[in-house]
Amino acid sequence: MGDAGIRTRAQLHADGLTDTDIRRMVENGTLTRLRSGWFALGAHDLRAATAVRDGGVLGCVSALQFHGLWVPPGHTALHLRRSPKMTGKNPACRPFQGPVRSTLDAVDSIPIALKYAAHCLEADEWIAVCDSYLNSTGESVEDLLAQMGAVGPTVRDLAYRTDPRAQSGTESITRVRLRAAHFTVVVQPRIAGIDWSDLRIGKLILECDSVLHHSSREDYERDHHRDRRALLDGWLTMRLTYDDILYDWPGTLADIRAITRADRHRARSARDRAMVQRSLRESGHEGNMPSWPDF
Repeated sequence: MGDAGIRTRAQLHADGLTDTDIRRMVENGTLTRLRSGWFALGAHDLRAATAVRDGGVLGCVSALQFHGLWVPPGHTALHLRRSPKMTGKNPACRPFQGPVRSTLDAVDSIPIALKYAAHCLEADEWIAVCDSYLNSTGESVEDLLAQMGAVGPTVRDLAYRTDPRAQSGTESITRVRLRAAHFTVVVQPRIAGIDWSDLRIGKLILECDSVLHHSSREDYERDHHRDRRALLDGWLTMRLTYDDILYDWPGTLADIRAITRADRHRARSARDRAMVQRSLRESGHEGNMPSWPDF
């Protein structure tokens, strides 16, 4: 986690500075007073400083962005958390339950930011951010919930819809939206000859590309080789771009429904059923999936 470059008076005291030292540093410009008891170092995060000046701390979606988590596009407003006794010009974010009253840091921790972001992000967006956090840290859902403190049923329900196996935000959002549309989706299935894929519905493999995908010719060639090999083995592949998922989901979902409505994704033959069963075994899903024909 980065350093926002903002300190409370108590933190400066802990670093060995006296009130006289602090006053002199403000006078010579080494420190900038943001509000009573809060100071910015020479190098500091501007959005965090704005939040502190406005009587709060950087929180919610803005804190998640500060900590480097993947956040879907379109969230550019300043998000801050403010104690009830403070006021400011920017609206403060609020959680579904159990507000945090105080802090010693200018930027909320990721668990506290996620607790508040559940109120500001769409459900699929919030789950995607949590997937990213759990994937990168190795923490469990129970760990995350414990660090959030008091949460209500809304956040708890969302948290148990996360999946730390997801490899990208676009994959997470696709999974959540497809399950909401009543599809049986397998996460990170292992496919013979092409290793791991993002998602699978029956014989239909879904690859969810990020905004930076195919940044090199090697990536482009590798993916086309994977798609060709999968087709030869009997799999269908649909490669979804970043824009397909985030900006044209209705059209994308209509295409997926067109394939599945015609049952082209079903493993009807003995060969295809054996192929899908092998993928289940190698992915560690066998015994945990719905009965035929939905796998």
